[in-house]
Amino acid sequence: MAERTALLACDTIVKRYGSLAAVDGVSLTVAAGEVVGIGGPNGAGKTTFFDVVTGVTPATSGQVLFEGADVSQLDADRLCQMGMARTFQLNAAFESLTVRENVEVAAYFGRQQRRFPGFRLGRAARAVTDEALDFVGLADKADEKVGLLPVLDRKLLMIAGAMATKPKILFLDEPVGGLNASEIDLIIGLVLRMRETGMTIVLIEHVMRFLLALSTRVVIMHHGKLIFEGLPSQVADDETVVETYLGQGARARLKKYFDATPAEVQA
Repeated sequence: MAERTALLACDTIVKRYGSLAAVDGVSLTVAAGEVVGIGGPNGAGKTTFFDVVTGVTPATSGQVLFEGADVSQLDADRLCQMGMARTFQLNAAFESLTVRENVEVAAYFGRQQRRFPGFRLGRAARAVTDEALDFVGLADKADEKVGLLPVLDRKLLMIAGAMATKPKILFLDEPVGGLNASEIDLIIGLVLRMRETGMTIVLIEHVMRFLLALSTRVVIMHHGKLIFEGLPSQVADDETVVETYLGQGARARLKKYFDATPAEVQA
């Protein structure tokens, strides 16, 4: 079988804050169509790695290649317009705008460079917005003010905004953090549908049933370094991962998710 094309290649990424290396020499390649799950304890450097790769903050050293081009010095808005979308742990949005208006902003500014003044939505932005809202299940709440939304809907809104940019690769930072079991199941179903479309996804998550069941490959970080990279079924057998992150008895707890079908994941 032919090897899949490398969509993203991160080479020896370092991000220092003074003497602290929040990300310490991380190299990671993501092929088109993969779902790569990143786990690890709090403070491991996972979100900082996302921030560097997606242009939120510059790397201290290292290189990021996207579709073969060096994008290490580009800002987040330009990377988004090139096809690299991102959600965040905090459910940030324009509180006084409606759900639809928030996604329209993403659709308008997230797909090509724009200049002020002259903010005028066209049919294409409106169509993409409707498609994204329908995909995540927020179409019936399109005219509600975002400030009144519960946590689940705010997470869905961030995903809809990212989807409206028509990304080639989507970064999800703790998409189920703070949700209950049934809400987690809903997000699992959504990510499964994304995966079925062939979308390339990199996600950070502490909820292991989410991480293991959805990922085609898992990476574990600790103290800014990669301590594991492999199949979901191999995670709980790695002594370093068990010792630093999962704890004893991990395999028994996680066994049901290693080879789960979509129906089993949500059971």
